[in-house]
Amino acid sequence: MEQRALQAFFAPKTVAVIGASATPGKVGNAVVANMLAAGFKGRLYPVNPKGGEIEGIAAARTVGELPGGIDLAVFAVPRDQVLPEFETLAGRGLKSAIVISAGFRETGREGFLLERRLGELARRHGVELLGPNCLGMMNTAHGINASFSASQPIKGDVAFCSQSGALCVAILDWARGENFGFSKFVSLGNKAVLNEADLLAYLGDDPASKVIMGYMENVENGEAFVRTAREVSRNKPVIMLKAGSSNAGAKAASSHTGAIAGSDEAYGAAFRQCGVIRAPDMASLFALAEAFASLPLPRGPNVAVLSNAGGPGILAADACERTSLHMARLSPETIQRLQADLPPYASVYNPVDIIGDAGADRYRKSLETVLGDPLVHAVLLLIAPTGMVEMEATATAIAQIVRRADKPVVPCLLGRAHGGIGRDILRRAGLPCHAFPEPGLRCIEAMYAYAQWRQKPVPVYEPPRRDLDMARRIVETALAEGRQEISGFAARELLRAYGLSTLDTTLARSSREAVAAARAFGGVVALKLASPQILHRSDVGGVVLGLAGDDAVRSAFQTLTNRAARLRPEAEVTGCLVQAMAPEGAVGVVMSMRRDEQFGPLLMFGLEGVHSQILGDVSHHLTPLSRDEAFGMIRSIRAYLLLKGLGGEPAANLRAIEDALLALAALAQDFPQIFEAELDPVLANGDGAFVAEARLTLRT
Repeated sequence: MEQRALQAFFAPKTVAVIGASATPGKVGNAVVANMLAAGFKGRLYPVNPKGGEIEGIAAARTVGELPGGIDLAVFAVPRDQVLPEFETLAGRGLKSAIVISAGFRETGREGFLLERRLGELARRHGVELLGPNCLGMMNTAHGINASFSASQPIKGDVAFCSQSGALCVAILDWARGENFGFSKFVSLGNKAVLNEADLLAYLGDDPASKVIMGYMENVENGEAFVRTAREVSRNKPVIMLKAGSSNAGAKAASSHTGAIAGSDEAYGAAFRQCGVIRAPDMASLFALAEAFASLPLPRGPNVAVLSNAGGPGILAADACERTSLHMARLSPETIQRLQADLPPYASVYNPVDIIGDAGADRYRKSLETVLGDPLVHAVLLLIAPTGMVEMEATATAIAQIVRRADKPVVPCLLGRAHGGIGRDILRRAGLPCHAFPEPGLRCIEAMYAYAQWRQKPVPVYEPPRRDLDMARRIVETALAEGRQEISGFAARELLRAYGLSTLDTTLARSSREAVAAARAFGGVVALKLASPQILHRSDVGGVVLGLAGDDAVRSAFQTLTNRAARLRPEAEVTGCLVQAMAPEGAVGVVMSMRRDEQFGPLLMFGLEGVHSQILGDVSHHLTPLSRDEAFGMIRSIRAYLLLKGLGGEPAANLRAIEDALLALAALAQDFPQIFEAELDPVLANGDGAFVAEARLTLRT
């Protein structure tokens, strides 16, 4: 991985603040004050046209008075002053910059053009640029707070980046209240140069950062992000909260930072493929970060619930069943030890109920016993604030055990008022602490999923055998003729170039030709209306299946063409396609490709009809696609068992379906001119998979 040289950005020895101010409450004053309050030990150069002193430091009147080779310059001046000041410093060896100033891409065309010029200047001079329209950056390990935040972050081992500056301010305030610390804290803003992929590359090798998390509205180069995140995630967890997953959110994200939010399905596929943990909301984002930063990863899915109250233990068991985790079956040795240590009316099976009068010593012994069980991979620890719980001593004992355990223990202090002391003790020990069992279980589930992902072998991509010359002729001919679509016989020829099987099909321009074609196929056939203007035949009832005999074929041809003339009189009907029927016992599946603007070709797979169209039972994957990943796409849909053969039905040829997905992925990568492709249906039985219909849209 090519890593940017961001040392001067994150650990500068000289920092200039352009637009520094002596007036408290102004951005330029806050940046200088924050740098001093953070304990910055390098040289700080405030720049203000009036000169004088700012926070006790003599200010330069112009950037021309500054020495050359400044490590970091922070711009807090009106938008129209940014470019000339930036260009002057860039020409004198500036290494990195933060542009806090707003009014760029997020405001419209004029701002967009200014931001583009700013980015070009930075790249031309090799300046690492953060922003514009951002809060700034903080590095607690080096005493850096180059931001206008109202508070200083607590030192920790979690790195955070965000596109929203206002969200950064709120998070910093929340984190101080929860004693949550950061190693690095970066507000990305409009990302004219530096983006998430650049930060991931740096933070992946940052010894001060155990966990990387962030808030994301869009990515500028999705394929670079996936490559970088996949490599970084192998070594440390990356947790992201993606905004703009709804139509309303995507629109708001676009107006917020001038970003195109992109397809949520593509982001979901990208995160899964590169090992990024996707947080569903803000609360989960920080709960996950706490768990990953302070606890070891579980080596399996088995969870033990330890509680001093029966009801919460039962609720936790119910919640566990709704996840991919399992309630652990305790070993006989563990049960015997618990029986020896606990009152006779305690429950020694999972969930383990140590009774409401449990004190610190009973919690300690029970937790050590359960952790020692080789069948237990993680423990969810529940404490109801009874009068006998000895909250301070219990929390202290738990913290000591958890810190040295090689299995994750997630404590949950039920309630609020009486658990404050225990919660503070656990927080000071750097441990997560939840008010309810469900968030704790979700953390364990995410940690187990991440542990599994890290053990997966690196995908091996082997493109299928294909006739590229033949495929290129078909695509180039369509483009030369000005067509926006490849369908019908041309589409079948293109798919055959990639080794796919198609059903025998011919065009009949009259009922007599239809009868002759059906006889030639020698069996039951289907008739499908042929019209370049009618893309979805089902809209006009344009398909008849299972036709046997001359009379049935002749009648169907006349019915279809007459119906089209009545319902779509403007459409040109060229006749009907006569197609061999699907093989015996075939199941219809649908697969498609759409080129996402951020991530490239996005594949979709599902069962034909109600499963995909109504129930949304589909899977997605970005190209490239390996054979293992193709099988994963097939297996991840809920209707997978129908393909395996359910209720005595024959199983479909899964290998042939994989081949079709691999061919579609290769086709998308070979021809960027193809914007969309749809294979619907693909009919699969035990012998193979046969494409019945295909349509490809070209980017003209």
